[in-house]
Amino acid sequence: MPREKPQQTLRRGWTTGACATAATKAALTALLTGRFPDPVEITLPKGERVSFALAREDRGADWAQVGIIKDAGDDPDVTHGAMVMAKVWLRPEGVTFAAGEGVGTVTKPGLPVPVGEPAINPVPRQMMTAVAAELGTGAEIEISIPGGAALAGKTWNPRLGIVGGLSILGTTGIVNPFSCAAWIASIHRGIDVARAIGLSHVAGCTGSTSEDAVRARFGLPLEAMLDMGDFAGGVLKYLRLHPVPRLTIGGGFGKMTKLAQGHMDLHSGRSQVDFTWLAERVAPSLRQEVLAANTAQHVLEMAGPALAEDVAVSALAEARKVLGDAPVVTDLMIVDRAGKVIAHAA
Repeated sequence: MPREKPQQTLRRGWTTGACATAATKAALTALLTGRFPDPVEITLPKGERVSFALAREDRGADWAQVGIIKDAGDDPDVTHGAMVMAKVWLRPEGVTFAAGEGVGTVTKPGLPVPVGEPAINPVPRQMMTAVAAELGTGAEIEISIPGGAALAGKTWNPRLGIVGGLSILGTTGIVNPFSCAAWIASIHRGIDVARAIGLSHVAGCTGSTSEDAVRARFGLPLEAMLDMGDFAGGVLKYLRLHPVPRLTIGGGFGKMTKLAQGHMDLHSGRSQVDFTWLAERVAPSLRQEVLAANTAQHVLEMAGPALAEDVAVSALAEARKVLGDAPVVTDLMIVDRAGKVIAHAA
């Protein structure tokens, strides 16, 4: 009988937001001290300190620019190997952001940053602002990714109304490598551990924001937090056979909408929001606008909190279908981007 190959640990990588932050810190440091720090060290949102090697250094009379090569680890990320560049100017106070070559601009509502702004998401903005504050200066920061416009064609950006290039993304600064089998196996092991240590309540969340909200709401220990990510089916199918008395599911409105529509894999590359389904759940006067909407978040902004409650109830019903008659009391929370619970179905 052939022996099974031992599963290799997949190497993690860094988000475009982490690379942009490191490049910003190195460029600002060069303007303030005359020296480019190489490597440059930054603090990620969860407190981990990591270092980045500089791939490019440039200076002008009143500006500095640094490029860092993005390493996505073993994740099949379209931006792996791209150069993320930050060009900075010192300013007396405040931090402003601009989109350089290969970084997109937001043209439709429903995204985390307003229309007309560079497609630099809130957490990377916070990280770069924190770096400027750490160095005691204000700054104008222009982020660019040479070749980013071509790479953006391989992403959902054009459909989302992000024109001209890529988005600067990340909530933790870390890219965890994507492997369905490995991730689902880790979910199963998490459930096994929870059962072994006698936990009566576990939670499966789609990301760090919803995980923090659910954990705070119920005071759950770390061992109770299953790393569900996009794999709702991986949690529900295993719990059907290996039950824990209580399960809370948490996630953002878009992913919970996909669960409500019967999708068990919530990844954007493998399931999409059905806007016709959403249009059937809003006032008739809004239906055409919903059908033309850019994102599920855009629909929520139009329709208001009642739609979130409707989606939560439908998503919970779909989860319970998968659990079948397993003795698992289940509830579901929808959490907004600020970490506020906007709907709770039980």
